[in-house]
Amino acid sequence: MICPSVRCSRTWRRSSGSKMGEDIPRRKSLRLKGYDYGASGYYFVTLCTKGRECLFWQTPVGADSIRPSPPLLTPLGQIVDTAIQEISNHYPGVKVDKYVIMPNHIHVILALGPGGGRMLSAPTKPLSTVVGQMKRASSRAAGAPLWQRSFHDHVIRSQADYLLIWKYVDDNPARWREDRYFPQSPSQ
Repeated sequence: MICPSVRCSRTWRRSSGSKMGEDIPRRKSLRLKGYDYGASGYYFVTLCTKGRECLFWQTPVGADSIRPSPPLLTPLGQIVDTAIQEISNHYPGVKVDKYVIMPNHIHVILALGPGGGRMLSAPTKPLSTVVGQMKRASSRAAGAPLWQRSFHDHVIRSQADYLLIWKYVDDNPARWREDRYFPQSPSQ
């Protein structure tokens, strides 16, 4: 089952290797301009599967399809679950505070402490490094690419913001049919 994709509205002109004047999509930066993503704090991260394909939940049948219950993860969902839980082992200054695995995306609240996601090589983008490592580890264990190229993040700047996001992550499975990533039928 493929979920609807979002199309990029910005374009740029390719200057080499293509026909003159050919427009191709331009990626909009998803990062907060001027923010140090190595700073201690809390970050809300969303990653979508490649093609927004629903890979992580087993499809319920019978009464379970009507009555909400905790979702059962597919083998790919279990691989992602393990990769998320392993983050703190690879990055001791990073804590996975809360997460949820949805059929075609995940939400994670990460807490970066002093030193944050910096390993010995001290990468310049620690949040990107932490997320990239998790994406690579889960894709390698799955034997195929699982994720879209980038991810969405939100810097959590207040206790109220944190509590709102915590509730959103906690409630997400029960609200799956209302989720923006829920697959629409081909006729819609």
